[in-house]
Amino acid sequence: MRKSIYLIYCLLVITGGAYAQTPPQLTLRDAVELALKNNFDIRISQNSAAIANNNVTLGNAGILPQVTADFTSSNSILTTRQTRADGTINNINNARNTGITYGANLNWTIFDGFAMFANYDQLKEQDKLGQLSLKDTVQRTIADVIITYYNLISQADQIKALDGVLAISRTQAKYAGDKFKVGAVSRLEVNTALVNANIDTSNLIDQYRIFRETKVRLNQLLGRNVQTDFTVADTIIVDESLKLGDVINNAQTQNPAILAAQINRSLAEINLRQVKSTRYPQLSVASGYTISDSRNPAGFARVQNAKGFNYGLTASINIFDGFNQWRRERNAKLQIDNAGLNYKQVQQVVEATISNFFISYISGLEQVKIGQTNKDLAKRNLDLSLERYRLGNITPLEIREAQRNYLDAQSRFSMAQYQAKMAEVTLRQITNSIDIK
Repeated sequence: MRKSIYLIYCLLVITGGAYAQTPPQLTLRDAVELALKNNFDIRISQNSAAIANNNVTLGNAGILPQVTADFTSSNSILTTRQTRADGTINNINNARNTGITYGANLNWTIFDGFAMFANYDQLKEQDKLGQLSLKDTVQRTIADVIITYYNLISQADQIKALDGVLAISRTQAKYAGDKFKVGAVSRLEVNTALVNANIDTSNLIDQYRIFRETKVRLNQLLGRNVQTDFTVADTIIVDESLKLGDVINNAQTQNPAILAAQINRSLAEINLRQVKSTRYPQLSVASGYTISDSRNPAGFARVQNAKGFNYGLTASINIFDGFNQWRRERNAKLQIDNAGLNYKQVQQVVEATISNFFISYISGLEQVKIGQTNKDLAKRNLDLSLERYRLGNITPLEIREAQRNYLDAQSRFSMAQYQAKMAEVTLRQITNSIDIK
């Protein structure tokens, strides 16, 4: 029996060896700051938002002219046989012909049916979409960090409860051994106590495994070495002041999905303006200054130089394109209609999501109040049961039942706290108003 108890103790030492030296505590605020600095999703989203912002230029919209510097060089070596009008023949062997043209040219679309202005508005809306996506990524990441952090607190509470139950099991095994020595109980009761202690040890090892896996997940969210060890706080505080009506109202003006649907509706309207622009004339001007130099030994003008300005105006208008203009406009209007329907659908989905999480939030708050009382009662009952077992007033089965009741009460209390906090954080994420209190 002593060897079995010693084995259980060794298992605990092995399991908790990594925790013998207390690692530094990671506060929730520090965790959020690390995520904002290092998280890969946030950094990728920042770059994407920067790209969308860089694209908002007059040149990208097609409003500004294009100026190019051009240079062309052509060369050839030809053997030429010429028969002149008087019948004489002129043979020119390996004549080198050269031509060089260079200059600056300007091309400018001065009117395209207002499409260029629609393009610029489109770029600005896409920039808004990029910034909104960045904020959404930041909020989602912070929510993940907070929820994972509080998950660790909840699991740590479970570890404490399992550790306490294991201590009771070891004490029970010791009492059973003492009673066996004086012939008060059978070997069966001693073995049962040892089996229970082994089961509790296995449960504790499992909980440590889950705890460590969650730590790895949090380190991953923080964008740092996943093997970094740390401790967390020991308290979950749930804000009990949330009101359903306020959350729904705030979501209408703050929720990223709703705001994105509004922007997409604006983009659909801009698309119609772009399609309609092809109904108008397209006007563009071109100008440039060109210098050319050519040499042709076989030509009438063996050397020719030219330089000067060139300019011109191009105008075109779509008269008939097989009714494609009508088709494109019709489709663009349908896209606007779809964008409006999508906006209403997103509003409904967000409201339904809020309602469901608010139900979970209220339920969690109620369960926390009940769970606190049950946990305290179950702990007192477990302590009394152990004392009564020592005195021989109850059976091992009864004390085991008291242990299960305590674990169940502790688990329900921890899960209720976590459920309420997770729902609170998610509701704040939906309204784009997460804090780290």
